[in-house]
Amino acid sequence: MISNYILMAIIFSGLATWSSRIIPFVLVKYRGLPPVVERFLKYLPVSIIFALILSSVSNAQIGQFPSFKWLDLVVVFPTTYVAFKYKNLILTVIFGVILIALLRFGVQFL
Repeated sequence: MISNYILMAIIFSGLATWSSRIIPFVLVKYRGLPPVVERFLKYLPVSIIFALILSSVSNAQIGQFPSFKWLDLVVVFPTTYVAFKYKNLILTVIFGVILIALLRFGVQFL
């Protein structure tokens, strides 16, 4: 049986999550954004993608220099080329997944 404390924690967590996602949409719809914020937001997806890529090709531990997963780092460059050349997200993802799979499969036999 669920205690009242756990039930209230679930409800308030849901409300906090829901409100933090809905309120910005409502505010932007009726008030808009200043031009400075709109300019900043244009660069946000690029910075998020870069952070995700960097975190996936490196191993960072506190007190040590980051080390790189060299095979994953090698795949980033041709995948980036495909992304810029064809400007197709699905093609880029499929190409990157197949390339890393082939390289990992090939490295097993070396």
